[in-house]
Amino acid sequence: MDVFEAMETCRAIRFFKKDPVPDEMIEKIIYAATRAPSPGNSQGWDFVIVTDRGVKEKLSHTIRVMLEPAVHAMEVVRGGFDKMDPVERRMLKGALNLAETLPDVPVIVLVCGKAVYPPDAPAESFVWSALYPAAQNILLAARALGLGSCMTTFHSLCEADLHHLLGIPKDMHVGAFIPIGWPDIEFGPLARKPIEEVIHREKWEG
Repeated sequence: MDVFEAMETCRAIRFFKKDPVPDEMIEKIIYAATRAPSPGNSQGWDFVIVTDRGVKEKLSHTIRVMLEPAVHAMEVVRGGFDKMDPVERRMLKGALNLAETLPDVPVIVLVCGKAVYPPDAPAESFVWSALYPAAQNILLAARALGLGSCMTTFHSLCEADLHHLLGIPKDMHVGAFIPIGWPDIEFGPLARKPIEEVIHREKWEG
């Protein structure tokens, strides 16, 4: 698949079929992740791959305990789902569905890393400049293989629990929590601003 087609149709997928994903496809996706740039070619990333249903059930429970009250509070503030912006409503419903059905999602990839750059004075800010490009490569590689995925912030709801449950070292940051599987909805096209609204030629105007 052409890389531009992948980018133009790489919709956030939060509804998945239960069909398994072959190990070789996941390894190909992780290979793509490790082709991403990193500061000083430090390659300060590690990937936790979760396929065990029992672990996914524990993750689902932990995430829902934190997510559902937050979504309910947002619903109250907005006056109910029906009064929300359609994009926001679709995203929240998708997030709730994903948290509920997480045990059935074939694969979860956590993109992790610790401060390793610069070598003489490692700084946390450089962690994210390695992890986010790797995560983006995961999304694009999955799309190119016909698999659905999405960036989530589920890890931010329960990072301490994730470290304990998955044995992630304390000095490791979790940068992305990415479900991967065969999509149960259609891909793209994406809704984005026209580039004319975000380009500033020579100097900032408007």
